[in-house]
Amino acid sequence: MPEEQNPWLAGTRMDARMSADAYDARYEAAAAAGKDVHGEANFVESYGVRSVLDAGCGTGRVGRELARRGLDVVGVDLDDTLLINAQRKAPEVLWHLADLATIDLGRTFECVVAAGNVMIFLTPGSEQDVISNIARHLSPGGLLIAGFQLTTPRMSLERYDELCANAGLALSERFATWDRAAWRPGGDYAVSVHRRPL
Repeated sequence: MPEEQNPWLAGTRMDARMSADAYDARYEAAAAAGKDVHGEANFVESYGVRSVLDAGCGTGRVGRELARRGLDVVGVDLDDTLLINAQRKAPEVLWHLADLATIDLGRTFECVVAAGNVMIFLTPGSEQDVISNIARHLSPGGLLIAGFQLTTPRMSLERYDELCANAGLALSERFATWDRAAWRPGGDYAVSVHRRPL
């Protein structure tokens, strides 16, 4: 699909297409101030998975931390400017410049994590292809963990659950935050855990 149709690459959102250094600097400043900036990695690691596909990995912030903790991590992103930082900061991790709708890594993972609003930055019309392709990269019993804002019309939870169900994934748990605050309907953010059947 043409790059200009992707909302991240087109820069049609306020936080889209910022520089890789600027993106990482926000988290580095928060970490320097004593904040835990690894909520997504903590959440993923709590499931005891050993292999993770960081889908829409950006600068690799989540994947780098999971790899540092000893997990087998592979990252995929459509933005080459962000992947430069991922490759520079964690050259031991495999980072792929590719579309989540079409990439074939030739292997499966115990978990796919899509943090950082990946689901609302997908190219319009590619959502089912992306989620179906993610599902193909999950091992039996594997988890798709995605967190995204619900304040835009791009992806409702109902639509997301439908797309996951079409790909053979069943909702397992849902939270309001990465630190497992209880989900309540009407919230503006959700972290959803879908599972591929055994």
